[in-house]
Amino acid sequence: MEKYIDIILKSYTGYWRYLKYELIDISHWDNYFYGLIVISLLVWALEAMFPWRKDQSIFREDFWLDTFYMFFNFFLLNLIVLIALSNTIAEFFNDILGVFGLHINSLQAFSVNDVPGWLGLLIFFIITDFVQWNTHRLLHRVPWLWNFHKVHHSVKEMGFAAHLRYHWMEPVVYNSLLYIPIAIIGGFDAQDVAIVYFFSIVIGHLNHANLGWNYGPLKYILNNPKMHIWHHVKELPEDKQHGINYGLTLSLWDYIFNTHHVPHDGRDIELGFEDDEDFPKTFIKQSLYPIKTEK
Repeated sequence: MEKYIDIILKSYTGYWRYLKYELIDISHWDNYFYGLIVISLLVWALEAMFPWRKDQSIFREDFWLDTFYMFFNFFLLNLIVLIALSNTIAEFFNDILGVFGLHINSLQAFSVNDVPGWLGLLIFFIITDFVQWNTHRLLHRVPWLWNFHKVHHSVKEMGFAAHLRYHWMEPVVYNSLLYIPIAIIGGFDAQDVAIVYFFSIVIGHLNHANLGWNYGPLKYILNNPKMHIWHHVKELPEDKQHGINYGLTLSLWDYIFNTHHVPHDGRDIELGFEDDEDFPKTFIKQSLYPIKTEK
């Protein structure tokens, strides 16, 4: 037990030092804090210049709530729970494997170092995106997970910052299910993670932005605003009541597994879910909603 407590304490102090470093040092390209700000401002500028819903204000409904979610989930959540929890779970998992004479490294079946850099990065990206696509489906299909995911679907007007409006429990689920696949492929470094992360943030921001883009033929590969808005539609098709268009960065999986649905221009469709008018409107109440619902 002392070992786990020590891991938790070191995780807090280590991430706090890292966060302070991110705020002070703007010289490295993979600075997540300022990278998020730059990406957000650029996509917000695109919304202002090329608005799809022209009567929607650039300070749309819940703009400031979503902005708070964006910074909370991207940085403060790591400090409060994610880093300590991830490191503790990783050590616990290693201890379980140790009972059978194994180590997490023994699970590695493939290393991205064994192939050219670009191919290793592509493999890493495709595997992580596929796991995340499946995790997203679980958030819609498992009732108690859906109660957490409702926070994201409570958005009534789409805008870039809605991308990171989600309950703090979601990344716990995503990271837990990503742990084994990441361990199996292995060999990637911090720069690989940064490249994939920034690309995913850009696509995610664009998907939620007030932009009427679908990228032409690339729509069958990349998720896009015209496709993703249907993921947020309030009234789902009769034959797909658990959800549609689950893609995060890639739309490819939805076309392969027949979960795609873009029947027409969805610019003015109503967003949300059944009885969302009773859903809490503040960060604290939205955070407590799944717990109260379970009770």
